[in-house]
Amino acid sequence: MHRLRGAGVLAAVVTGLAVFTPVADAQVGTGPWISDSPGYSEQERGCGDISGLTFKLTCSTGSGDQRAERRYTTYTGGTHQFEGSFKITSMSGSRISLKQTFRDGSSAGPFFLLAVEKGGRLYAVHGGETIATGATVGTSVRVNTINQVGSTHKVYINGSQKDSVSSPSGSYYDKFGSYRTASGKGPITVEWSGIKFWHK
Repeated sequence: MHRLRGAGVLAAVVTGLAVFTPVADAQVGTGPWISDSPGYSEQERGCGDISGLTFKLTCSTGSGDQRAERRYTTYTGGTHQFEGSFKITSMSGSRISLKQTFRDGSSAGPFFLLAVEKGGRLYAVHGGETIATGATVGTSVRVNTINQVGSTHKVYINGSQKDSVSSPSGSYYDKFGSYRTASGKGPITVEWSGIKFWHK
């Protein structure tokens, strides 16, 4: 199989069969987008463990700060997009935050937290509404967040918009990995891949 890229479309060509399968570009939302490579720091607390892009909570502790995360650099203003795919490879616990958009500066704190329950329901920690289902062990799920600072913060799961809330002005940063919510506990092992950032 040969893969050809052109005009924003990835085409899969099966040799000798003249079969073309167009696949949309990974990023969502209207462009043009400019690729970013923000710096990051890693955070391991409690029973959190990081190995490359594998993030584990190795204990079933239902209290304390249990986390294994990447925290990316702060941005102010503009429109910023995160993309990444996660696959839960094991999960005995529940209610673990996987992707976060945090506010920084004078209004510092969690703004949007995407968490998963043991049955595969993805939900917003603040408010509790269901974002999507099907995030079961062994299933790859692509997450995009688009934060237009001072306007809207949107969440896409596997390319489909699932959530939109108002985004106040200010400074923000992205985090992903595995993080015990106030009502959650491990263990969990999450593998992330395809991490990308854009702005416009």
